This record gives sequence, C-alpha cells and structure tokens, in this order.
Amino acid sequence: MPPVLWFTLAASLLAAPTDGLSVEPRAARLRGSDGSAQIVATRLEASRPVDATGEATFEVADPAIAEVSPEGLIRPRADGKTSVTVRRGADSAILDVIVEDFANARPVDFAGEVVPIFSKGGCNAGNCHGKASGQNGLRLSLLGFDPALDYESLAREGRGRRLFTAAPAQSLLLKKATAKLPHGGGRKVVPDSPEYRTIARWIAQGAPAKGGKAPALAAIEVSPPLRILDRGGRQQLRVEAKYDDGSTQDVSSLARYTSNTGELATVDERGLLVALDGVGEASVMVRFGGKVAVARALVPLGDGSPPAEMPAPANLVDTHVFARLRALGIPASDACDDGEFLRRAMLDICGVLPKPAEVVAFAADPDADKRPKLVDRLVDRPEYADLFAMKWSAILRNKRLNNNIINQQANAAFDPATFALHGWIRQAIAQNKPYNEFVGEILSAQGDAATNPPVVLFRPSVRQTGDEIVDDTAQLFLGLRIQCARCHHHPFERWSQDDYYGFAAFFARVGLKPSGDPQTPRVFVKSSGMALNQTTGKGYKPKTLDGPVLDKLGRLDDPRRALADWMGRPDNPFFAKALVNRYWKHFFGRGLVEPEDDMRVSNPPTDPALMDALADDFIRSGYDLKRLVKLLASSRAYDRSSLPRGPNARDRQSYARYYPRRLPAEVLLDALNEVIGTTEKFASLPKNFRAAQLPDEGFNSYFLDVFGRPKRESVCECERISEANLSQRLHLLNSAEIEAKLGDGSNRITRWLADARPEAEKLDELYRACFARVPTDDERDVCLSHLKQKADDGKARQGVEDLVWSLVNSKDFMFNR
Repeated sequence: MPPVLWFTLAASLLAAPTDGLSVEPRAARLRGSDGSAQIVATRLEASRPVDATGEATFEVADPAIAEVSPEGLIRPRADGKTSVTVRRGADSAILDVIVEDFANARPVDFAGEVVPIFSKGGCNAGNCHGKASGQNGLRLSLLGFDPALDYESLAREGRGRRLFTAAPAQSLLLKKATAKLPHGGGRKVVPDSPEYRTIARWIAQGAPAKGGKAPALAAIEVSPPLRILDRGGRQQLRVEAKYDDGSTQDVSSLARYTSNTGELATVDERGLLVALDGVGEASVMVRFGGKVAVARALVPLGDGSPPAEMPAPANLVDTHVFARLRALGIPASDACDDGEFLRRAMLDICGVLPKPAEVVAFAADPDADKRPKLVDRLVDRPEYADLFAMKWSAILRNKRLNNNIINQQANAAFDPATFALHGWIRQAIAQNKPYNEFVGEILSAQGDAATNPPVVLFRPSVRQTGDEIVDDTAQLFLGLRIQCARCHHHPFERWSQDDYYGFAAFFARVGLKPSGDPQTPRVFVKSSGMALNQTTGKGYKPKTLDGPVLDKLGRLDDPRRALADWMGRPDNPFFAKALVNRYWKHFFGRGLVEPEDDMRVSNPPTDPALMDALADDFIRSGYDLKRLVKLLASSRAYDRSSLPRGPNARDRQSYARYYPRRLPAEVLLDALNEVIGTTEKFASLPKNFRAAQLPDEGFNSYFLDVFGRPKRESVCECERISEANLSQRLHLLNSAEIEAKLGDGSNRITRWLADARPEAEKLDELYRACFARVPTDDERDVCLSHLKQKADDGKARQGVEDLVWSLVNSKDFMFNR
C-alpha cells in the first residue's frame, strides 16, 4: 500500500474493534482507594473505528468492588476482582477489574502522586506558583519538573506551616486548594475528591518525601493516538503511565490535556476531545509527570460530496498532498494561469518581478513542461543567490555592530565583516554547496573573518553570552527550542538540563582572541573545557541530543566538528526535517510544523508522512538545496490558484490552494522601484544596488523598517513582520518617499509620456510589469478613461502618476498570489 495512505490505514487499525464493540483496557488494575481507569469503547462505522464511550452503558458484576461513572471512569470500592460489561445496543464487551490495597497501606509517593495533582490544577504553571518568583509566598517548580523543590516548599519552608500532619484537613495547603481560605487561584481541589484524599493521606502519613521504592516514570502513552472524527464528533482519550520497572498505571484522570489546534478541536479536563466545524488535523498535547504525548484527529469535510478529483501528481509532494486532500474530502483549487505562476515563482525563488517581455514569452511558450523548466532556470539566476543569501543572513544574525566603521578608501560607513559573511553565504548558495557542509563550516569556523567569514557568527557582541550560540544552533539547524532546559526541564518536551548542558559542551572549548578587526575576534579551539551548570556546579562533556556522551575527544579535536558530523548523519532525526520544513514554509506560506523552528513531540507536523518523505529525499540527494527548491516549486500543489474552490476556502493547513502572503520588505521595495522605474540609494553602495542584496540591516531605510525587515536579534523568522498595518498603508499612500519616486524625472512615467505608442499598449506593458497579466476589459476602460480625462485637462503626467500610484497600492501588487 502506498505510504501516503498512512493516515487511513493507521486510523482503521489503531484500536479497531474485531467485532461490534471493543474496549480499552482489556483489564484494569486499580491500586489504592483513589486509583482509577478510563474505559474507551470503540465501534465500527463503515469500517472506520468510532468512539462509543459516550453512547455506552456500564454494568459492574460486583458493585461492592468497583463502580463506573456514566463517562466510563472506573473507581475502586474494595479489594477484590470483578468485571465491567460495556453495552451499546446489542453489542457488548467485558473487561476484568482488579482492586488492590484499598486500605492504602502503602505510602503515598510525593513525586508520582501528589505533584501531578498540582500540574492538573495548573498550580505549578508559569502564571501561578510555577513562575521564577513564585506566587504569594509559595514557589513551585515549573510544571513539577523539580519535585525536590516542591517538597521543600510545601513540607519544610516556613517551618512546615503549610502542613498539619495531626489533622490533614486543617492544613493550609488543603484549605487554600479547596478555597476554604481565600485563594487567588480559586478552588483547585474538590473536598473528598480522590485528589483531595490523596493529598490528605500523604499529609497524614507524615508527608514523606518518597513513597518507598517508587519506580521512575519512563513514558506516557495516549490512546487512541490517531482517529478520524466527523465534524462535531467526540473521542474519549485514555492515558497510561509506564514505569522503569515494567509496571503501568492508568493516569487519565490526572493527566493535563491541551488542544494545540483550538480552531479545530477542544478537549476538556477529563480528556474528551470534540471536533469543531473546521477541516484538517487536530492535535491534543497530554502531560503527566514531566512526560508528554500527543493524540491526533483527522477531521474531514464529511458533507456527502463525491471524492474530489485531483490533478495528476508531478512528484512526491503531490502524491502526499493530494492523497491527504482526498482523505479530508477537500477539493484542490484549479491551477493558476501562466502569468500568476511566473510572477509567483520569480518572487519566491529570485525575489524579483518578471519583466513584461518575460511575461509575453512565457505565455506564448507551448511547451507542456514550461513551468518546471522555468524553475530550473530560476535557481541558476544570480537573483536566486541574492534572495536566499538575504534569508540566511537574517536568520544567522549577520548583524552590523558599529555604524561608524569607516572604509578609508571609499570614505563610507559600513561593517566589512558583515559584507564578508554575506558574500560567503551568497557564494555557497550560488554554488549549491551541500547543506550539511554549509552548516558544518559555520559551526566549526576558526581563524579570522578575513580568511574565514563564518567566524563573524561568534562575535560576542552579537551573541552576548555563550548560551546564545547553543540556543541558536539548536533552533536554527535542528528546529528545537531548548532554551527552557537551561534552567529546568523543558515543559513541552523531553529535554532536561543534562541534555542542554551536554549539547552546550560542544562549544565549551571555543576561544576568542584579538584579530585585525577590532569588532571580530579570532576564533580558536582550546585544549580543554566543559559546559558548567551554574546552579548545580556540574560539568558536562559533549553529548548529542538523544545520543551518547562523546568522551573520547582528544586535546586537538574540535568538539564542534563532531557536532557538525552528527548534524549531517542520515540517522539524525532533526537536521533534515528542520530544513525542509523551513523551505516548505517559504514556498507554501505555512510550515508542516508551525512555527517552523519549534519541532517537538507536542507540536507534530500536519502531515508526518510528507515531512518524512521530504527529509528522506533531501538526505538521499546529498543535502542538495537547489534540488529541494525545484521539487517544491515544480509540484502541482505549488501551482494551485489562490482562489478558493468550494469548501477549501476553510482550509488553513492542507495546501488545497496557494496561500497569498505579503512580499518581504526588501522584495517589495525592489518591486516598487522596478515598476516606477527608479533606483534606491543606500549609503556607500552603488546606485543600482537592490534592497535584497543588502548584507546587513544597518542601511537606513524607513520603508524597510516600516514594512518589517528583521533586526537580526534572534534566529527566529518571526522577527520579519508580514502582517499589514496602518503605518505601511499611510507610507505607500501619502509619503514624501513615494511622491519623490513618482516625480522622478527619469522614471517610467517620464518615459511613458515620451513614448509614442498607443496608451492601451503602454497600459498592457504596465500591467505585465505589476501583475504579469494584461488588464481586464473593465480595468482597461477605467484606466484609459482616466488618462484621457487628465490629458484633456492638461495634466497628462498626473494621470500617469495616478495610475502607477494606484497599481502599486493594490493588494495584487503587494502580495504574492
């Protein structure tokens, strides 16, 4: 079966009943009087598993042993064995139930049983007692990742005033939690609830730090991990904790559930997922005891329409995208026309508008493969290297340090180091240097900027602490935001402080000393050095994320080289995916993972099979960036029209159509100059220098600032502002800068007035320059009428200025569609 059918295959097999009704778990073991187990009942509907928990009834064979709520939650009543019969209509299923230690002879484990109650109630969240300064005198560790700190705060701080072991109900902790005493967070625990009884029992036992030889939590699993849900459909989730001694425990009632896609689905505190009226893939993050898992639900259109016809796939991108659209019942938009594709591809690949002659030639070309052939030509143009050098210079933080650096010969202010690095990046892109080599040369850079420009990225005034190069490397090249783990366990991931400092150790032997450039020190590798956790004092040797400690590196070895080698290994689970996701967003407007540099278990891709296929292909190609660009831009998914087709207007994540987006600031300024026929003058640069060719952000331009060029203070592409705002509109509508361009004596308007061709012919040329098309009949009539009226009034130039001004202010001009 083709891999693209992974979702339909998985959905039909995961927890699928073999008869009319099935249940999970097959058997439930409850420990203690507050134990519980969630039943998930499943039935088949048109060969598809559907949740039946909310439709079922539950009968306990021996009610003296256990009871079941209408929602399917089993609670113990006494030690012993019994069974629960689950019925839906004529179908039924049975599960065995065993209750142990109902008398609660075993001690309560603080970390495994008490702390999760605080997490469930949000008490240790960052906006409550989990923030660094605590809340109203009580500080807990963020999301319970440091139970030792929590124990110290609750049991010993303030001479133990929060706990009263002789009378647990009188404890300040319980009185605040139940709101019997004023509590800013309101009531978090219901009196006499299982959570209340667990805390009270722990206090009554003397508030032990540990519950005997309690096993360590190894992982949690949520089931079902994947389902297809109708709009408005429901799915009960079940969570099981797995411990290092092989034991398991149902923790559904203690887990915390959060919807990652609130526009598609909601989830309540007991794990009931409800699909809303959207279409796409919803995901729910589940947390318990510092572990994270994700449940996903595919929500198809389900309006009874026949399966949508899809274009024939051009490559692996289409195979996955169109199969997913079929599964969702969403039609793909029609193909865009030749002019739209030419303009779109040139802006996305080269950052320039097509010239009118290119528009005419492309439209007249009868070759059925002219679109992929165009893409092949574009990646070999110098503007391709310009655009992607601009992109990489920004996210690598190639940032000017001092606007007063003077080139004595040119008598101009600029930073020679940023020029050198930008030139190196541009050359690497133009030559199509393999991506793993590109990254490897950046990470292991040594020497000075004159001979090895990537050392600029180690400037201490750009990255003012050693931690920043660690954080930036993980976020930029691995798509992992591990900064949180510097101080505490990552709240939504598996990364611990040991992981963070092991990764930081790759840079612990980087040394800096003066060079010929006072702003850019010389980089060398010291013979020794370890990463140090300032809080614990523990030192760390280099360790790859999810990998072993590299403890055999010698005095002459550069740990960064070992890091670069690991980055480029085919079995690296992060490197290739981070890059293809970044480039996917560049061409399709939204990452498969969004944000594009926040790839974690709790933020899964909207199409995991497509992500895997793209990453595998990128690795097999030898990390060929140009090939990746060709693959994406030559797909039939990329050449869809931006105009909605029926229900795909509601699509926000499945790429049923092209998602329009505003041009980047530099590209928009270049496009404006191209259409008006003017040039930009940047200090110390040649007159015809385009904005997309600028090496750093230090060149003064109000236009670029107001339209959101990044300040290069972080590696996040979110620094680039893509949303429209009032300042932008006012600048285009009524600024001295735009007026000066329109009034320039050598611009397109001046040439228009001197051109003897018919007005209609010149109008067609202007429209091709702006939109890669000719005007519609209505547009032509309006434009020619306005030009004639102004000419008759003796204001011919004003008429042309009005025309150009109105076109460059249109959404069709400012957006790539």
